[in-house]
Parts: sequence; structure tokens; C-alpha cells
Amino acid sequence: MGLEDYRDILTTCRLCGNCRRTGTTYLPCCPAGERFGFDQYYSRGKAVIAKDLLVGKLTWSRSLADVVYRCAMCAACVEQCPVDYKDYILKVFGALREESVERSLVPPEVRDFLENVYTFDNPYGEPKKKRGQWADGSNIREYEPGDEFLYYVGCIGSYDPRGNEIARSVGEIMLQSGLSFGILGSNENCDGNEVNMLGERGLFELLAKKNIDTFEKLGVKKIVTLSPHAYNAIKNDYPQYGANFKVQHYVQILREIIDRGELDVSKGLDARVTYHDPCFLGRYNGEYDAPREILNRIPGVDLVEMERNRENSFCCGGGSGNFYTDLFGSIENSPARIRIREAHETGADILAVACPSCMIMLEDALKVEGLEKNLKIMDISEIVKKGTA
Repeated sequence: MGLEDYRDILTTCRLCGNCRRTGTTYLPCCPAGERFGFDQYYSRGKAVIAKDLLVGKLTWSRSLADVVYRCAMCAACVEQCPVDYKDYILKVFGALREESVERSLVPPEVRDFLENVYTFDNPYGEPKKKRGQWADGSNIREYEPGDEFLYYVGCIGSYDPRGNEIARSVGEIMLQSGLSFGILGSNENCDGNEVNMLGERGLFELLAKKNIDTFEKLGVKKIVTLSPHAYNAIKNDYPQYGANFKVQHYVQILREIIDRGELDVSKGLDARVTYHDPCFLGRYNGEYDAPREILNRIPGVDLVEMERNRENSFCCGGGSGNFYTDLFGSIENSPARIRIREAHETGADILAVACPSCMIMLEDALKVEGLEKNLKIMDISEIVKKGTA
């Protein structure tokens, strides 16, 4: 659907400003609004932009497209919207971006991201043969027909050095538990979630169909993903192209493994931990409990919450490809730096994450904030490994 299809729907936005704050606490909820400060960066501002484009009060330009793309698509505004417009907010954002793509007005960083995915099947511009090298030297093997799960790693887990570590950590835990799984290695393709969020619908369809074809040829029935972003795309968007797979994020699998007694975490970990909810696991897919239940099952872990948590969690700013494009920058009021300070205020020793995009954003922010001696960022799987007997 194009922007014109939302002409009538846009009138349901009351311009009330609820998209600027979180619930009854009045804490800011929008990472773009916090970063840039002007109304056009909030959801209601983009509703005005969309309406003004449709009636001719605004015309498309590079500067307007820059505003459209300075958004993490985190869905915080959707959570706070009190009217029916909430069901269309992200669709309107998507339509604005799709038209930006069609008009060749996307910011250079977004253009480079999309061109790399199209050319190299990953945003880093790395050769595909390197995609499975993170598993070299381990007992993690390629998927074979008959394996219960396909472990889908994604671009960050395959190419980013810190992502490599997390991918391996999750894989080693699943191996330790005896889970039957395999990876695609160099045969894995980009999941396309960020491509979709950036408005390149044609490329996303190409990626989705290619992945579905690969999965079906191998007889895949169940998929466990490293990234909440891949989880979201395969679970919610691939079915429109005929996909029919059971998809789980790795924290859901780890919870099951621990609950079945297939992983002993009785060694424990003496640490105060706070958890950051990834937007694509939480607000997009409603999974708030699994990571917390895992942490609470590890003896010695004292789980404390940041003031903004669960559906009201504050985004790190890495969504919609921003972990790569970095359209928010690293100035003092960037989302990731705000979130690091919020985590530090809890007195936690460890900030737990369950998303490689969040890991990249928050570790970079931790260094800029100079809090590396006070706070350590760990993936849920890394914390679980510390607690295994």
C-alpha cells in the first residue's frame, strides 16, 4: 500500500502528543524525538508530514526524507497511542519510506546499506563465503535433513566480531543441552527485516522468497533465531509469501531447555543484573517474560528493572538498520547513551541483552560514557554460560 491509501486513516491521529511520553510517568518514549527535539521526529509530526504531502502543502526533498529515516521503527509510539491510528502508525512510516526509495531520496547511509544487501547479501559488503566462519573450530555443524531446528544466525551474528561471540555462545549452549540443530553457514541469506523497515519492499520480497525456498528444500520445520529482528521477519512477514515454519527466538528455546532440566545452571552467578528489552522481541512480538525467567532461574542473580521496561522500554536506537547507518550519532542525548545511563542508575553490575543490534549500540555507548569499569554488557546466553555447573 502507498501513502495515498492512508489518506483517510491519517485523520484519526489526534495530534495529542501521547507519542512523546511513556504511560503515566511522562518519561520520553521516542528515541528520535529525544535525540533531535523537534516535533517532526515524533509520530504525530510524521502524521502531519504525510498529510501535508498528500494535500500538496509539502513536496518531497532530500531533507524531508532525512527526517523520515531518523526513526528506529521501535513502535514505542504505537504502544502509547490512545486511538485507532496506532494500528497504522508503522504502516504510514513504511509508506513514507517506500516512496523515498522510489524517488531515490534515501540518505546515503541507507542507500549504502541497501546496495550492500543487494550486492553482497549483507550490509557489511563482506563475501558470502565468510558467513559461517564464526562457527569454525566448534562442533556446530551445518543443518542436515532430520535436525529438529535450523539455527538462523543473521548478518550481525555472521559478520560483526561481537555478534560472532554471541552466535557461538548460543550455539554452544544448545550443543551442551543436546538440542538437535544445524546452521546454514555460507548458504544463509540476509533475513531482510531492516530492508523491509527501510522501505525497499522489492528487495525484501526477493530475500524472503529466497530464504523460504532454501528452508523448504532442506525440509526445515522449526527455526530458532539469534536476532529478534530475524525472528520478527520470519515469523510475521514471511507467511505472506507462503512460509509455514515454527519460529522461536533463542531465549524461548533456552527457557525450555532449562525448564526441562537439560541445562544445569545451579553454579549460579553473584551479580546484580538489569535487562534491556529489545523492541523486536518485546513490542513487536510480546516476549517480555522468557529472558527474565531465565535470569531468575540462575542462583545469585539479583534482577533489577530500569524505570522504563517491558512495553515501555526505551529503544537503544539500533533498529531499522541504524546499528549500521548510525543516523542518530553518539552525542550526549543519543538513545543508546541515555539507556546506558539509565542502566547504570539501577546499580547493576551487568546490563543483559538478547539482541546483537542492541549489543552493538549499547557497548559503543558504554565506551563513550566512560562507564566500562562500572557496568558490563552481556548477552543472556553469556550469563547462562556463567551459571552452568
